[in-house]
Amino acid sequence: MKKALLFGLIVLMVAGVGMANAKTLKLAMDADPVSLDPHVQLSGGMLQYSHMVFDPLVRWTQDMTFEPRLAHKWERLDELTVRFYLRKGVKFHSGNPFTAKDVQWTLARLKTSVDYKALFEPFKEAKVVDDHTVDIVTTKPYALLLNMATYIFPMDSVFYTGKDKNGKSKGAIVKIGPSFALTNESGTGAYKVTYREQGVKMVFEKFAEYWDTKSPGNVDKIVLTPIKKDATRIAALLSGEIDFIMPVPPQDYSRIQKEANIKLVTMSGGRIITIQLNQKRKAELANPLVRQAMAYATNNPGIVKKIMKGTATAAGQQGPKGYAGYDEALVPRYDLAKAKALMKKAGMEKGFSCTMISPNNRYVNDEKIAEAFVGMMAKINIKVSLKAMPKAQYWDEFDAQVADIQLIGWHSDTEDSGNFTEFLLMCRDKKTGYGQYNSGDYCNKEVDKLILASQTETDLEKRAGYLQKVEKILYEDAAFIPLHWQHLSWAGKKNLRIQPIVNAQNFPYFGDLVVE
Repeated sequence: MKKALLFGLIVLMVAGVGMANAKTLKLAMDADPVSLDPHVQLSGGMLQYSHMVFDPLVRWTQDMTFEPRLAHKWERLDELTVRFYLRKGVKFHSGNPFTAKDVQWTLARLKTSVDYKALFEPFKEAKVVDDHTVDIVTTKPYALLLNMATYIFPMDSVFYTGKDKNGKSKGAIVKIGPSFALTNESGTGAYKVTYREQGVKMVFEKFAEYWDTKSPGNVDKIVLTPIKKDATRIAALLSGEIDFIMPVPPQDYSRIQKEANIKLVTMSGGRIITIQLNQKRKAELANPLVRQAMAYATNNPGIVKKIMKGTATAAGQQGPKGYAGYDEALVPRYDLAKAKALMKKAGMEKGFSCTMISPNNRYVNDEKIAEAFVGMMAKINIKVSLKAMPKAQYWDEFDAQVADIQLIGWHSDTEDSGNFTEFLLMCRDKKTGYGQYNSGDYCNKEVDKLILASQTETDLEKRAGYLQKVEKILYEDAAFIPLHWQHLSWAGKKNLRIQPIVNAQNFPYFGDLVVE
């Protein structure tokens, strides 16, 4: 009896020590993932989620090189084929083993996703060589295959195969409405989702059989609370209610830097914030002189200074400096007098009325930026009726093109200039997926021709020339209005090693986070 009692006390003591050493991260973002299905939406929020729950074949490092993840090495076999050698002993959250068949199944699924099919248009298939070797084959020479491998997060093909309780395919990608993948996940990532209440709370718990035993990360549980309002998110961090927040509103940088127990980490980013002008919906916007006038009336340096508090870089083109298509001559062009002259030349001196929508919790200060743009357009007699809404509602409205003017931000998925145009400005094509987010319905065959040529051009200097020509055409045509490249920011308690896990893609590797 005494031995049994003593044993019970020892068990309780050991359990107590384990609980005391457990690390819980209280995380706040401006929004939470819209689904547990990594392929339902191509967005920063969903990719942040994917890096927590799934794992890519390879991933970016801070110095913009590649490091192995589920693929421990790779080699190019010919101009169309790259062979990936997969890690052995990796398990999905379901307990199923990870094999080459899961890569094959995942790539096939990606090619059916409305959001991803344009991105993976150059990919033909994944061929299984054996359980831990797979060849990824493209339809044409493709210089960015390894870039795109960073977005192949293998899914559990066994788990997602079959019918759900409603008789629907478990592997179906459903943007609007219920689906098995919306509420169920089985990835290979560091964390499993154990609780989800959309818009309220999400809980991630460490996967006990996670393959990466060399990771320094020691966070056992992450509790994500979406906090849309900047002031509320900052207050939660300062009060100690929250340990880590992203993003940090620019107006609060100096305040956080004065706090002894909180650290701020910032990094230059590649996300461009733009205004799209619907040339089919609104006749006036089909006139290039009007679009040019609107570009000249947009004081993007002023937005950077007054609204972004210097935490962004005013843009005159899509890709930032360092990207292949960057042209130093394409600078911001704010000139109100010239804008008015262009409106007069277009016969629109008296202006016109139009509508606009914008998210209010997707990009840093997005609603304030949209409001500033409305004020700037009023100076050239364009009366813009603005409606701002939460991210969860915005994308359906954006896809439906409900307004004449729509705001969107974009980070090149391939870390390459061509990606911006492929999604935002190529002629809309439902079959290929090009122009998927081209809500302005801009269409220029010369632009499309140059982008397609750049995709198969492996001479990097020649390829850069194609992309620079594209940027110049778009600039002269005022195909869209570039605002700025958004800087990235994170803040957390002093005992968090934030710097090593963040990157220019804004996909923090929480599985590697160390709490001291």
